[in-house]
Amino acid sequence: MKKYDIAAYVWPAYTRDEPRTRIFWPEGIGEWQSVKNAEKKGDYVWGRKPLWGYVNEADPYVMEMEIDAAADHGVNVFIYDWYWYDGRPFLENCLNDGFLKARNNDRMKFYLMWANHDANTLWDKRTSDQETVIWSGRVTAEQFRVIGRRWMEKYFGHPSYYRIGGRPVVSIYDMSNFINGLGGLENAREALVWLDSEASAAGFGGVHFQMIKWGEQMINITGVDNTEERLSSQEILKALPLDSLTHYQFAHFADMDLDYSEIGECAKVEWEKAASLGKPYFPHVSAGWDNNPRFTAYRAPVTKDPTPEKFEKLLRAARSFADEHCDTPLITINSWNEWTETSYLEPDNKFGYGYLKAVKRVFTDSTPSKGIYGV
Repeated sequence: MKKYDIAAYVWPAYTRDEPRTRIFWPEGIGEWQSVKNAEKKGDYVWGRKPLWGYVNEADPYVMEMEIDAAADHGVNVFIYDWYWYDGRPFLENCLNDGFLKARNNDRMKFYLMWANHDANTLWDKRTSDQETVIWSGRVTAEQFRVIGRRWMEKYFGHPSYYRIGGRPVVSIYDMSNFINGLGGLENAREALVWLDSEASAAGFGGVHFQMIKWGEQMINITGVDNTEERLSSQEILKALPLDSLTHYQFAHFADMDLDYSEIGECAKVEWEKAASLGKPYFPHVSAGWDNNPRFTAYRAPVTKDPTPEKFEKLLRAARSFADEHCDTPLITINSWNEWTETSYLEPDNKFGYGYLKAVKRVFTDSTPSKGIYGV
């Protein structure tokens, strides 16, 4: 059977080891605090619990168990959300102390998604309705060089780092923050060219830059002369040396207050739009959406009936799309562990291992794809 790279995003907040996390989650168990304390809201009950417990995912022994579970079910890449705030990394220990110290990390690959969005009070249930910025996700050119050197020194040379065309992959979550922090498109282009050149000189072959696409909205760009313009995703892809694109979450382009099957149809349309932009697009599948654990009052939207069976059907469509469009058979999934957004593969008390088993059936058996995104 054809081999697929099934890459699940990892939200690295389920740890106990970084002091700065306590401004959001003072119990000292990371965002498990919000999962554990999710309350009933009128007729609404979230009610999810992790079958593995509120484990420390920066513990290499925990990560060894998770790597085995992922790899056994066909998930062979972790995309780690990687953060840089206030001149230093944030939530990095999940990768550094968990995955990289796991004795079986040769069973999987990993790469970084620079989650360069602003950090605000959303992560703290006590203040999540305020949406006040705590740390900006923007960086200067000088900071970007520090970041790029850190990636090269700590990650690119690891034998499990994921590559496309021989080059280590880095995806960028928030293109607006990236471009505006650097002072405009030209400076952003120069930053990417610099890192690609440095990585090539260091023996890594350069860098494969991947853009996270956010639907069809225009992005506000401010230049160094304070002029402003609105650019589309296609214009940004043409202006910057970006190599591919994918999505992070269906919530970025779809109405998530629908039945999961309806959202899946929206996703198929979005795949086609993304594939028409002139750069390789890797199809994305999210497991659903419900971020009520982060709020004290009920918060819409909430995906209706996101069952493993419907998820499996959409995975088959993504496999068919990848067969027809992608030289590299990469499919991204939200996510491994986005519990507070209710979009995860890890087993829970509602569906057990249902989502993982769906991945395994689609990508490790011998059932052929049929037709245009058919099953």
